[in-house]
Amino acid sequence: MSPVYGPLILHLVVVSLIGVAMLLLGALFGRRSHNQVKQEPYESGIRPVTEAQRRFDVKFYLVAILFLVFDLEATFLYPWAVVYKKLGWFGFVEMLAFVLVLVTGYLYVVKKGALEWG
Repeated sequence: MSPVYGPLILHLVVVSLIGVAMLLLGALFGRRSHNQVKQEPYESGIRPVTEAQRRFDVKFYLVAILFLVFDLEATFLYPWAVVYKKLGWFGFVEMLAFVLVLVTGYLYVVKKGALEWG
């Protein structure tokens, strides 16, 4: 073992021991009071009026997934724009094909009615 890593390893060991000691002391000496009030969900000082496990419509998840897909694919446009001049016409044609695939997918989604809430 290199002497360069000695202080780092010592630091990691000390930090790990402190963390384990805090968890053990809290488990051994901490107060435990389990009652109905403690088991209730609590947020912002307001008592819940409905069940926390409420069901959402599938359309919500579909729109969320479509947003993620199109948002992530839009992030590919930024690196292309940064090196646009270096890529020349080849890069332009490749990105045009990429955008056409995105637009085709978007039109398919709109035609299927995946973005309609009604």
